[in-house]
Amino acid sequence: MLITFEGIDGAGKSTQVKKLKKYLMEKGHDVITLREPGGTVVAEKIRDLLLESKHDITPVGELLLFSASRAELVQNVILPELKRNKVVILDRFYDSTTAYQGYGRGLELQLLQQINAIASFGLQPDCTFFLDISPEDALIRKFSEKSLPLAFEESELDRMESSGLAFYQKVRKGYMKLLENNERFVLLNAGDEPQAIHDRIIQKLASLCKNTASTEPAKNRKQ
Repeated sequence: MLITFEGIDGAGKSTQVKKLKKYLMEKGHDVITLREPGGTVVAEKIRDLLLESKHDITPVGELLLFSASRAELVQNVILPELKRNKVVILDRFYDSTTAYQGYGRGLELQLLQQINAIASFGLQPDCTFFLDISPEDALIRKFSEKSLPLAFEESELDRMESSGLAFYQKVRKGYMKLLENNERFVLLNAGDEPQAIHDRIIQKLASLCKNTASTEPAKNRKQ
């Protein structure tokens, strides 16, 4: 099973990834957690370039770098781990590319769909949890201060985070578009208590597993 988490920076994805991994491992599942970009030697180098570089990167260049990192991760790690029947929990996947480079940077969505399909080798998540938070609240959470315009100028921000408030508002709207008529997505309020968010994630996964078992041919089910 491939489970992905999406949301703008500061939504609390990392916290929920850790809580879900702990829960599933306690239930006896073999779990691996990964992040995008990253997860392999090459992908981590690309991550450093994308996030830490102080040089300008064009939107198309940014798209192709993220996609190159994804291709490395999917082919060398995710697909082999799924074949071993592991649960793969991924912090960001191609939905981030659609939201950030598509709606945020303004690249053509049809082009993005084609590149996403190539870079992911056609792999699709079984379930995607989107933690929704406004860019303003995300900044308050990150810096614990109310000076929002100054917060985006802080040297602590990486290259993507420095893109500005208007950019993140576009990204959030992009995610909302992705949620429309897409049963794979589960909308979560990132402002809720972490444990309450975790409980809803568990409930959704339990329902998903039950539905999958009920629609699986009897000969393929475990007796």
